[in-house]
Amino acid sequence: MTISTRQQRILELLRTNPEITVYELAKCLSVSEPTVRRDFTELARRGFIEKFYGGAKLLHGAADSEIPFLIRENEKSSAKVEMGRRAAEFVRDGMVVMLDGSTSAYNVVPYLTSFKDLIVVTSGAKTAVALAELNIRTFCTGGQMITHSFSYVGEQAENFVRGINADLLFFSCRGLMPDGRMTEVSIEEANLRRVMFAHSKTKVLLCDSGKLGKIYFYNMGDAHDADAIVSNIPITLEKRG
Repeated sequence: MTISTRQQRILELLRTNPEITVYELAKCLSVSEPTVRRDFTELARRGFIEKFYGGAKLLHGAADSEIPFLIRENEKSSAKVEMGRRAAEFVRDGMVVMLDGSTSAYNVVPYLTSFKDLIVVTSGAKTAVALAELNIRTFCTGGQMITHSFSYVGEQAENFVRGINADLLFFSCRGLMPDGRMTEVSIEEANLRRVMFAHSKTKVLLCDSGKLGKIYFYNMGDAHDADAIVSNIPITLEKRG
């Protein structure tokens, strides 16, 4: 893990759990406590956090600075592009397709132009714009926008999704464990994805290899309940007990 990636994850974890300690961060990131303290010093110097004994807290405005969507979009690999192409193989003419606000789902959009009479529902603001630019009939969930991901969440978004019967859902998660646990750093995004899951006939998890073995604070669900997993490597989950 690079220093910048580790520091970005520290910001994520502080946003979702302001009470997390140096010890817990070190354990979660598989690094030493002195390493976490050095990262704290650098993040404090850059104005993201304020240190205190045994931990740190985000400064005002820093909570929206973790992993900006535009950075993640620009850093997308050829593997994610290929995942988007393979995911589109599940699509058929006339479907109602739901996309979450992840960059993985965003990468499916260019491959939807060959299908007729699609209706696409998304919680991603940039995904909605991309769909509209391709003249694909699009509905956006609305709700409260998370500015670092340009995704809509909250009660309004969840209520909108509850009124939809989707044929197909493309969704992602921040971490996937071998036992099938899908985890997230944002409880709001996790909650919305659960509602999407419940209102879609076929569920396809988009999960690149960088998410495997990563665990975050909020359990989003069990990948065994997805109908398919699209990744850049073969993924075999442990059998349920």
